[in-house]
Amino acid sequence: MKKLLAATLGILSAVGGFVDIGDLVAAGQAGARFGMAHTWVLLLGVVAICAYADMAGRIAAITGRAVFDLIRERLGARVALVNLAASYLVTVITLSAELGGVALALRLATGVPYLLWVPLAGAAVWLVLWRMRFPLMERVFGLAGLALVIFAVALFWLPTDWAALGRSAVAPSEAGQGWGAYWFIAVALFASTVSPYEIFFFSSGGVEERWSPADLADARFSVLVGFPIGGFLALSLIATAAVVLRPAGLSVESLDEVAQPVVLAFGAVGLAVAALAFFAVTFGAALETGLSAAYAAAQYFGWQWGKRVSPREAARFHTVLLVSVLLGVLLLFTTVDPVALTEYMLIISAVALPLTYLPILIVANDRTYLGDRVNGRALNLLGAVLLLVILAASIAAVPLAIGTRMGQ
Repeated sequence: MKKLLAATLGILSAVGGFVDIGDLVAAGQAGARFGMAHTWVLLLGVVAICAYADMAGRIAAITGRAVFDLIRERLGARVALVNLAASYLVTVITLSAELGGVALALRLATGVPYLLWVPLAGAAVWLVLWRMRFPLMERVFGLAGLALVIFAVALFWLPTDWAALGRSAVAPSEAGQGWGAYWFIAVALFASTVSPYEIFFFSSGGVEERWSPADLADARFSVLVGFPIGGFLALSLIATAAVVLRPAGLSVESLDEVAQPVVLAFGAVGLAVAALAFFAVTFGAALETGLSAAYAAAQYFGWQWGKRVSPREAARFHTVLLVSVLLGVLLLFTTVDPVALTEYMLIISAVALPLTYLPILIVANDRTYLGDRVNGRALNLLGAVLLLVILAASIAAVPLAIGTRMGQ
């Protein structure tokens, strides 16, 4: 029973960690502008994150080492340094966007300007990372993020035309917005579902929790159940935006618009639950991105790392953690709009995706590390096809951003 409970909590934590500020913005924009036309993109992203998270989890369980730790050893210090620089840049920008999401969620709940919440959000994230135990941290914010289910419930409360939603999903169109904008949103939505920090956090978290080959089944079960349910919640965000925002001709400029469908359905109670959900998922993602930035640096340089290690023994790891949070806060103090920052973050993330996913596929086929637990033919074929999609998204991201003026 104890093992079953641990597995269940792991699934719930994976669900809560799937949706972050990138998903909130990209899903809201997709639904508001194109209805359900990007459903296939979200499904593809779920398949990709499941496949590669399974590889990363297996690597951690078999070797007892995180993915980034093996990237340097397998690909060499110079290639790994390029990977580290790109990954750290993307992760810190993502961390800043998540902190902005926390501040926006608090503004939604209180009406206090979001910039006043930014330093408090940064301090709270750092304190939780400093003091809260890893399993408790993961479960508290993962479970709280499940409040997003209110968007799925709202679909049944609102006058939803299910047939129209279905037709929009199976017959995608550019809906008068232009194919350039359609593909820009597609790339942004795909990038939001396969963010590099998710893989770093999942792999390093497995090492933190001391996974072994005996934990492979539980880890795979969590991946194959948790991430698809998280994808379902993201799909609910698209659907509610399609039902409420699109007919009204509204776009997503802040989290207020994302929350509007549940406010329309449930009033003040809906607003309170939506604000809680937004806070939980963005705060949880800020924790994950902060840790991921420190994980990557520490693993590259061979430092002691992890929340299980005391700050005195892992001083450089905790210093990078603190500096990363400070950089995220300082970026927001430039008064950049958090939603605009999120959009730019998704495009930068899309460009950097191959640097994360190609090394994972290489290590997952290396018998030196995994012995007979390397990828099978079917998983390799799937991984290769998905890598081609990732590469296409990476190549297309910047031209689409420039050509459409960030999807306008």
